[in-house]
Amino acid sequence: MIIAVDGPAASGKGTLASGLARHYRLPYLDTGLLYRAVGLAVAGKAEGLDFEAGAIAAAKALDAAHLTDIEALTAAETGVLASKVAIIAEVRKALFDFQRAFALQPDGAVVDGRDIGTVIAPDADVKLFIQADSKARMERRARQLEARGQVVDRYALYHQIEERDARDMQNPNGGFYKADDAHLLDTTLLDIEAALRAAIAIVDGTMARKAGQQS
Repeated sequence: MIIAVDGPAASGKGTLASGLARHYRLPYLDTGLLYRAVGLAVAGKAEGLDFEAGAIAAAKALDAAHLTDIEALTAAETGVLASKVAIIAEVRKALFDFQRAFALQPDGAVVDGRDIGTVIAPDADVKLFIQADSKARMERRARQLEARGQVVDRYALYHQIEERDARDMQNPNGGFYKADDAHLLDTTLLDIEAALRAAIAIVDGTMARKAGQQS
């Protein structure tokens, strides 16, 4: 069973995807970490040809060893860099095979990102599109950062989230939109447990309907 989980930053998609992976005992990949790792690799470069060349080289050389520094990878500024490298067609191409191979493992997988149900695994058995309003997402991300001892400017963080949403949706090389067959789950007013119960219900219901159609 392949479960594709898409949505904007801090919508709760990562928490839900990892929870689904535990529930169904499936391997899990947060594809956002791939783009964050590439962005982190070019953090010191000014935008332009050097930035693009460095990002492409980093994407081609990426492996699991680059995904271990979770604190640096999940920093707010790294998210901004991730959205900047994600608009580079060659970066997306370099990371496509890695993501596709993970999704197509024989026993299935849970994969989250922004274009999993539209580009990486359009044939996924279940697709979820997770959303929440910008204010709720800002507050969630702020609490995550503060729990690590970081000082958070909520005004700046809110605008970073809004700007990243716009950049992701306007990405000419991306597929950040709700697939026609994806299930929309709004987590604005849901805590983690309630959101996960709702996601599991969607997966179970979808698989049951598919099993009924095949019988």
